[in-house]
Parts: sequence; structure tokens; C-alpha cells
Amino acid sequence: MDFIERLSARYPSLRRLPLHHVQKHWLTISFFFGVIVDNLTLSRVDKVLDNVALASYVILAMASLLIMYAATAGKLPQKILENYQQFVREWSEVALQFVFGNLLSGLLVFYSRSGSWWASWPFLLVILGVMVGNERLTRRGERLLLNLAMLFVGLFSYVALIVPVVMGKMGAWIFVLSGVIALVVMYGFVRLLALVVPNFMRANMRMVAFTLMLAYVVLNFLYFTNIIPPIPLSLKELGAYHNVEKLENGSYALTYEKGKWYELWKNSDTTFHYQTGDMLYCFASVFAPTRLSVEIFHRWEYYVPEDHEWRTHSRLSYGIEGGRGEGYRGYSWVRHPTPGTWRCTVETDRKQVLGSETFEVVEGQVPIGLVTELR
Repeated sequence: MDFIERLSARYPSLRRLPLHHVQKHWLTISFFFGVIVDNLTLSRVDKVLDNVALASYVILAMASLLIMYAATAGKLPQKILENYQQFVREWSEVALQFVFGNLLSGLLVFYSRSGSWWASWPFLLVILGVMVGNERLTRRGERLLLNLAMLFVGLFSYVALIVPVVMGKMGAWIFVLSGVIALVVMYGFVRLLALVVPNFMRANMRMVAFTLMLAYVVLNFLYFTNIIPPIPLSLKELGAYHNVEKLENGSYALTYEKGKWYELWKNSDTTFHYQTGDMLYCFASVFAPTRLSVEIFHRWEYYVPEDHEWRTHSRLSYGIEGGRGEGYRGYSWVRHPTPGTWRCTVETDRKQVLGSETFEVVEGQVPIGLVTELR
């Protein structure tokens, strides 16, 4: 009699609920629950509590894996084995799925904040693929490989998130260092797991090594092809304006065309009515953790309908300092923009995209209802 059957026997009313079906989908359920909770609770990657939460997920996942396989192999204390072996094994598996769900959702919160969804969808697809595999694979060897792969992806992603915060730098060599740290920690964990279930691990060690190295190569490929967003940076605000002026008190005066009566949330120019002599401004606010100083680029592009492509007009840069919760603010501008569709993309020196804003430039019309807002 498994855990669900014992629970139903004790509480007959639960027999009407599809508990077996729910048990198979713990990761999916906890993932979406975790997305909601983590979006409400996780705010800054340089906050102690946020890091304690993510680090705790990693540690709990490791502990749950060790306890689950120890219970399966009969390596727990004799008293527990006699009375609670099945109970511990099943509950540790449920706990493992729940922790994985919260770990992946917490990382997804920070990774999605660091870049636009269209720029980072392949990385998110990796997470979804892991979830699908969790639903489909049932053999013990397959489950072992999937669990270790999930743990390594979560561990590597967390280390790659926190190392730049600790070092106060970001870049390719920081990501490589993060990967090395993750591999060393994972190697130690696999050795520890081999002590718990030596025969099982010996039979699957080649596939374990192959799976972990494959995950390592894939994550590096995603990073060096700029698919992984520029963690730990995140874009707080981005828009096009008729004028941007920094005031003495540190605030910025942003001028844009007032929207229609129904455009209640309009706070920048989506259509820029241009006259000779006007300049087109792009204003952005980028959050960086405390101690992190990096260079941010504004890439100005215009669309060429005849060739169906974007062409770069200019790429301008400025440095930002970390620590400000609302983000470090900066702006760039273009003189004499040609009519048509334009785009301002905020990116790093490696062209990792933080966000992009597209707008139309209309020549020869007087801007109507210009408003100035302090931010």
C-alpha cells in the first residue's frame, strides 16, 4: 500500500479526489505555484533573503535526493526502515518535486527579468523540457538521470546568477568560472550519492557523466550564443521621448505625446511626430546589483521594408553603477531620424539583449499634447 492509498484509507472522503493523478504532476503544480509566490517574494538578486531562498532550494533538493535513494537502498537507520521506509521514500520524492518546482520557478523569475522573453525563449524551453521529462519518464535509471540533470541545471543557473553579484563583475570568464564551480559541487554530490547507492550508481555512472556534461555544454552554448539573458542585470524601464533632461536634484524630465483618453498607461512615445531639428531620445533604467559596474549599450535600428531587415544606425554606450532599486537611468538620442519604423535595443557589450522598444517616426506633423513627467 503506497502513501496515497494509506492516506485514502485513513480519510475515506479523499477517495473521490484524483490523488494519484495529482501525485504524478507535483513538479508542474509546484512550478506554477512557485512562479506566483516567487514573483511576489523575490525582488533583488543581491538581497540576502532572496539568496537564502534559492540556496535553500538547492540544498533541499540535494537532501531529498539522498534521502529518497537511501530509503530505496535500505540505508536509513533500522528503526526508520522497519516502520517508515516506504513513507520516507515516497514523501522525499514528493518533497524533491516540490523543491525542484520552486527552484526552477525562482530562477525563471530572475532570468526573465534579465531579458526580453523573445530573446531568452530557448533557455525557458530547457526548463519546460525538463518538466515534460519529469512527467513522462518512469524507469529508475531514467529518473536518476533526470533528477541529476534538473539539479545540475538549477545549481549552474543559481551559481551563474550569484557569482557576478559576489565578484562585482560580469562577462564570459565569470560565466565560465560559475560553470567550473557548479561542476565541482556536482562532482562532490555524485560521489556522496555513490556512497549511498554504490551498485546503482556504478551501473549508471557513464550515463550520469554523459548527461551532466551534456547539460554543461548546452548551458554554455546558450550563453555564448547570447540566448541566456544578461543576468544579473534587469531592465526596469524603456521608452522613446521627444526630450530627456537630467535635473539638478537627480530626477529626469521626460517629454512625450499625451495618449488618447483610453491610453491610461501610456508614458512614452509609440508614434513620434517629427519636425526638422527635433531629436529622438531613448531613455532606459537598468537594475544592477550592488558593487556591479558595467557598460550598457543603446543600439538604434531602422527597418528597411524593401529588404525586410533591420539596419543599425548607431550603437551608443554609457556606464551604470549597481545598487539603486529602481535602476540606473541613462539615455541616448538620434538627430534627424528618417520616417519609418525604428527600434531602440538595450544590450550589453556582448550584445545580450535586456529589452527593446519599437516605435514609428512620422515626419512633418506637429506633436500634439506634449506632456513632461518627472521620474
